[in-house]
Amino acid sequence: MALTEHLRELRDRLLKSVAALVAGAIVGWIFYDWIFGQLIGPLVRVIPSLVEGEGRTVALTLDSVTAPLFLQLKVALTAGVVLASPVWLYQLWAFIIPGLLANERRWSLTFFVTAVPLFLGGVALAFFILPKGLQLLLQFTPETVNNFIKVDTYFSLVLRLLLLFGIAFELPIFIVLLNAIGLVSAATLRRWRSGLVFAIFVFAAVATPTGDPVTMLALALPMWLLFELAVLICRGTDRRRRRQSTEPDYDDLDDDEISELDDIESGDDQPEPSASR
Repeated sequence: MALTEHLRELRDRLLKSVAALVAGAIVGWIFYDWIFGQLIGPLVRVIPSLVEGEGRTVALTLDSVTAPLFLQLKVALTAGVVLASPVWLYQLWAFIIPGLLANERRWSLTFFVTAVPLFLGGVALAFFILPKGLQLLLQFTPETVNNFIKVDTYFSLVLRLLLLFGIAFELPIFIVLLNAIGLVSAATLRRWRSGLVFAIFVFAAVATPTGDPVTMLALALPMWLLFELAVLICRGTDRRRRRQSTEPDYDDLDDDEISELDDIESGDDQPEPSASR
């Protein structure tokens, strides 16, 4: 395919993605009240315990006349990105897939379908753990101080947390995909297990926007479990690949274990014929 055809295809797919995004944003604008209610739901569930138990005021605030309009635009655009995600993800996939091999297309399509439930599972877990994290953080407020939280700040916090959990739950997808195309084996993952688990906890501690230990553990522990699940899947894939292959495979051998060598047929290895008398 010529360069001009690639550019024309890219333009068409971008236009389709933008059209889907605009349509999703219109839906988000229409259902703004319901979406906004869902976003502030975790904080609303925390406020009564703080007000009644500790006697302080906790409220969301806007700091300008135009802030309500820009807030609704931001919520509508965010809803548009989420609602249009099947369309723009498909357009991205359709643009990339001609450059992949047949086997890579089969694996990638399977993972593409699996990615949506994992992403939604991460978002659901973030919604479940968010009230506990908010309550823990707001309890550090001094007794004589009230909490007036800017809506933009709160909305950015919630959005970052939801996206972080959703993307983090895609970890097994990338691991199994790398294994399926032969870039990493289950034996390699097992050898790197301790370092990768440590990296998962460091990532959770650094990436969580709230910074509290409850949210950090709520992200790190499921990522650890998903990583172990991905290792098991990769192990099964490697076994199936070895059964279908006639070539020797030494990935499961330890570094200090001696592997069996094939017999080398050469003149030096053959026994010398006995001399005739």
